[in-house]
Amino acid sequence: MIVFEQFRVRRQKVYEGLFSAKALCIAGLIIMPAFLFNPIPMLKILLFLFYWFLAWLSGRKNKPLITIIIIMTIVAFNLIFPYGQVLYSIGAFRITSGALITGIQRAVTLAGLIMLSRVTIRQDLKIPGLFGELIAESFRLFSVIMNQKHHITRKNLMADIDNLMIELSNEKESLLPETTAVSRTKPAGFVILSLAVILSWLPLVFAYFVM
Repeated sequence: MIVFEQFRVRRQKVYEGLFSAKALCIAGLIIMPAFLFNPIPMLKILLFLFYWFLAWLSGRKNKPLITIIIIMTIVAFNLIFPYGQVLYSIGAFRITSGALITGIQRAVTLAGLIMLSRVTIRQDLKIPGLFGELIAESFRLFSVIMNQKHHITRKNLMADIDNLMIELSNEKESLLPETTAVSRTKPAGFVILSLAVILSWLPLVFAYFVM
């Protein structure tokens, strides 16, 4: 476990050294429409897996079981409202093609946006103006919560919330001037971001010509 954690930290340092927070945010905003408006479920699933891989490369902590549970929950909720061809039935409960495809699309869309935000939103993101500061702080809190070390459970709800608040406070205090200084995106970083944008838009272009 120690070896895996050291490898993760090494990947995170490379990720933070290659890209600036601003460049990552801009790339994420460019990529987002290509992912959201892709109408083909299989291509959207491939993009989701691509963003998951990028999140792993960036050294961000990821909990696959939670992601799988979220996807299965959304799909199961959509199956409650059946429409389309009946694929399988258990008593009065029917699994239909329309509800299944819609559930998969919604689940993968949410999971993909979460993965994309984990890659493109960093705690040191700075946006000019009061509104920009509010947005940046929201992004920072989201980033910390997604990488939190403590789990909020119903059994220890108040203690878990206290631990989360303490962690958020410590994260904010640890952002010293030298750590919050805007880093520059290296040439290799621009190449990687460009490839990520192109690979994200290619499926949408493909879907447009296919449909």
